[in-house]
Amino acid sequence: MEEVLIFETIKQYCAFNNQETQHPLVAMIDLSRADPRKLRRMCFEFYVVFLKEVKCGDLRYGCNTYDYDEGTLVFLAPGQVIGHNGDEYYQPQGRALVFHPDFLPGSPLAQRMPQYTFFSYESNEALHLSSRERELIEDCLGKIATELDQLIDQHTRQLLLTNIELLLNYCTRFYDRQFITRTTANQGVLTRFEGLLNDYFRSGQAESEGLPTVNYFAERLHLSANYFGDLIKRETGKSPQDHIQLKVISLAKERLFEPGKSISEVAYDLGFKYPQHFSRMFKKVTGQTPNAYRNVN
Repeated sequence: MEEVLIFETIKQYCAFNNQETQHPLVAMIDLSRADPRKLRRMCFEFYVVFLKEVKCGDLRYGCNTYDYDEGTLVFLAPGQVIGHNGDEYYQPQGRALVFHPDFLPGSPLAQRMPQYTFFSYESNEALHLSSRERELIEDCLGKIATELDQLIDQHTRQLLLTNIELLLNYCTRFYDRQFITRTTANQGVLTRFEGLLNDYFRSGQAESEGLPTVNYFAERLHLSANYFGDLIKRETGKSPQDHIQLKVISLAKERLFEPGKSISEVAYDLGFKYPQHFSRMFKKVTGQTPNAYRNVN
């Protein structure tokens, strides 16, 4: 097993990058202050937003080097592992906003964090900023840095939370723009998803392996589950799970009229472990039980 360098606290990560700790739970890291270092696998027990400031490939994820353009944002959720170990030295560049989960409880931002699904995207699903977008992000980061330079008082937490939330809301908007401007690529993903979905049931895989999951299709499309889900939802208005469910119901309507097929057999063919689960889903979507649908039609 490769050794993983784990950062549990903001203070540890500040020290690693030769930077003073201004707040125990939030920091703006200037990566250029860090000493040149070898490639390492790293795990952060806090949220990280990397902003690349120059064209370089020094942030490495998995076994691949990703060539980050100037103005690229990468997001990491607590517990994610990045990078790989190696003998090559590199000089870190760019900046990182880091904030600990312990900073959030009791705030509106704590309730909103699950909506920022880009924290679980893969590195090749990074956010690429336009010049105007970068200006807005720089403004948010500047306000956070300015607040961290102040002495901590009764206003510090609220001002930091407000500006972090503003930053993340802008990122949500910019990701929406990125999905729109990459429509051709997105349509390709949608077409491949539909093909994989058809193949799964046509091949009898459902009967042997059960109902397909969103993760199953995301892995085969080489996307993170969250990015895949957000992309499909923005393209079609329905989640991948909705598409899977609609496919199951469409096939069920056909197979319920196959001669000699019981409702249990239809359920097992479609990947249900228990026929009652199939009946429950069918009624929820169509308003009728499978037996009633068969008899009426």
